Amino acid sequence: METSKTKTSFYRRLYVAWLIDSGTAVSVPAIMDATGMPRRTAQDTLLALGELDIDCHFEQQSGERNNAGHYVIRDWGAIDKHWIAANLQQIKAVLNYP
Repeated sequence: METSKTKTSFYRRLYVAWLIDSGTAVSVPAIMDATGMPRRTAQDTLLALGELDIDCHFEQQSGERNNAGHYVIRDWGAIDKHWIAANLQQIKAVLNYP
């Protein structure tokens, strides 16, 4: 059975937020490496986290320029990050991520 675009979009957002929160991937290049998604998709997914009330912010490294820093999740809103961790293999399988 084919997975709906709504579900894959939702799972993609959850997975990217989990990657950031777990410290696995805290930059656009690291998200691209972890998922294989194109830069634009990674950037769009980061911007879309707010639609799920996931509070994601870019923290600039002090004294650095040109977007040196990393993303952090400040609040998960109504999302249960423990559910994501418990269902990580299913999420990755639906998204065809390594």
